[in-house]
Amino acid sequence: MTAAIATETCLTLRAVCKRFGSLSVLEDIGFSVEHGERRGIIGPNGAGKSTLFNVISGEIPLTSGTVHLLGRDVSNMPAHQRARLGLSRTFQTTTLFPRLTATENLILALQADSKDRFQCFRSHTSFRERHDEALQLLDRVGLKDRAEMVVDSLGYGEKRQIEILMAIARRPKLLLLDEPTAGLPQSDASLVTEMLKQDKSGMTMVLIEHDMSVVFDVVDKLTVLHYGRVIADGTLEQIRADQNVQEIYLGGKL
Repeated sequence: MTAAIATETCLTLRAVCKRFGSLSVLEDIGFSVEHGERRGIIGPNGAGKSTLFNVISGEIPLTSGTVHLLGRDVSNMPAHQRARLGLSRTFQTTTLFPRLTATENLILALQADSKDRFQCFRSHTSFRERHDEALQLLDRVGLKDRAEMVVDSLGYGEKRQIEILMAIARRPKLLLLDEPTAGLPQSDASLVTEMLKQDKSGMTMVLIEHDMSVVFDVVDKLTVLHYGRVIADGTLEQIRADQNVQEIYLGGKL
């Protein structure tokens, strides 16, 4: 792949494979995500979706192939360096600081790439600019009244919203969302869905999601995995019309 092709896209995978011993989890994965696009990754359990995210983010090394992020080959780059380039992600389970407030969690995210990130012994209220920005983020999703509440006392849906806000706070170029509505009741899932729909920052999003109502509400394009391979890749309309996807993944109902 030429450098020009990589620069035109936010994320490009070519012939990506991941094996654990003799077990092949990802095989010849290839697709590109344009800047500002919202891409969904779907597939049955065991299709390799979370492994794919771990390879993209650098959590685990790929076996072969290449991953280009923002025009750079990051195939052998560790996770923290990919994060510095502009990649941020969430996980299937919440990874917040449960004994800190919502505001304090967000301030830590806002500080992550700043020069004051090592000033650990100052009160969070002394970082006035960060404090105000954290409140603005919470206000965007209707959680400003939860600002000074300890995260452990919040509802699970609210925790998921704050975790996504923490990822967004870093102003990533690429945001990976691993099942953002997993384990949420419908009322809370709709809060997260609306939050993602209302984001106007223009950042590129790639999300894994089992709830098809969320997928079709949020994303522009879909990539479908089955047994570690891409079986379909295209617009929502193209995926809806793909008979192979309907039979393998959705039992004929899409």
